[in-house]
Amino acid sequence: MKRVELEQKVLSENDKIAARLRESFRERGILCLNLISAPGSGKTALLESTLNGFASHEAVGVLTGDIQTDSDAARLRRYGFPVKQITTGGTCHLNASMIENALREFPIGKIELLFIENVGNLVCPSSYDLGEAAKIVLLSVTEGDEKPLKYPGTFFKARLMLVTKLDLLPHVSFDLGRAEANARAVNPELEIIHLSCATGEGLGAWSEWIERRRHACGNRSFGAETLAGAANARPTAAPEGIDRSPGKPAIKTAIS
Repeated sequence: MKRVELEQKVLSENDKIAARLRESFRERGILCLNLISAPGSGKTALLESTLNGFASHEAVGVLTGDIQTDSDAARLRRYGFPVKQITTGGTCHLNASMIENALREFPIGKIELLFIENVGNLVCPSSYDLGEAAKIVLLSVTEGDEKPLKYPGTFFKARLMLVTKLDLLPHVSFDLGRAEANARAVNPELEIIHLSCATGEGLGAWSEWIERRRHACGNRSFGAETLAGAANARPTAAPEGIDRSPGKPAIKTAIS
């Protein structure tokens, strides 16, 4: 009984902080998106492709969570946008207090689009509201298509499911139709986009989804460029391993 009461108290306190964050984001016109997935589903690669599609002056930032190391933040800082690593030291999820503390050392006044890359886990992150406008769950084709039924909490609370690593589909037994049916059995309103960061397929649809959400929260558009046209989107020099030639995938070295 005491454990249940303690968990309820922790979640209640988290919800209070999350509500405070959500109101602050609303007042500032910030769209905050919380990316959740199992380890290795491609959250960081997706953010690399996404950041690569924005012009260097765009008001974009990233908070990225991991149990240890700042390797993901190091990858993302190459694109010139504000990125802050949150190291949980063993906790398997981010919570609202971690986000609030991280934002104290973050140029939030210059941000209109904030991505939160949660710790790789399909269980705990779904229980913790971070003040986000939407939870986005990633499911790679290298995982099982039954994942939505095994981890229904995350898929039920998500607004969007991104099916990633689509370029690997011919080499695995993943059934797209079954994965979608399983996801919509849990959440009939769930939107679904298929994409590959290796080939660029689906990145335009992902960009358009972001734009719709930004318009809904009253932010200005990032402009006509989409992630599918990321080759010419940024005037800065490309980080090593990235080819921005027309018609080439934005990311060459990252796992899709």
